[in-house]
Amino acid sequence: MSGDRGLPPLPDSRPLIVPDSAGLALAGWRCRDCAAPLALDGPWCPRCRGPLDTERFPLRGTVWASTILRVPLPGRPAPTALAYVDLDGGPRLLGHLAGPPAERLRAGTRVRGAGLSEHGDPLFEAIPEEAR
Repeated sequence: MSGDRGLPPLPDSRPLIVPDSAGLALAGWRCRDCAAPLALDGPWCPRCRGPLDTERFPLRGTVWASTILRVPLPGRPAPTALAYVDLDGGPRLLGHLAGPPAERLRAGTRVRGAGLSEHGDPLFEAIPEEAR
């Protein structure tokens, strides 16, 4: 806790979610040399050390894995459903799951961005079968 010792607060390390013509998007980066998509900025591509260009990735994708966090954290109730989502054409992103409390989604489930949680974390919801 950096604020306890008179140090400046740490920067927010979460990916930046922005409005987009299709709803919400991740403001990320793509390597100019190897085309690897990235959720967070860096001095160069972690795969090939190539230069990075900014790119927006719509918040639509496929669940890679999900879990239920049953341990309460300060200011966050338990249980909380989390998922890693492979964005279509983009990077893998950790987000919260909207919907019934503590509902896991199977790997392969199609999801879309549903906004941001009250703490500013990406929030995903399952896409109904008839809307896929």
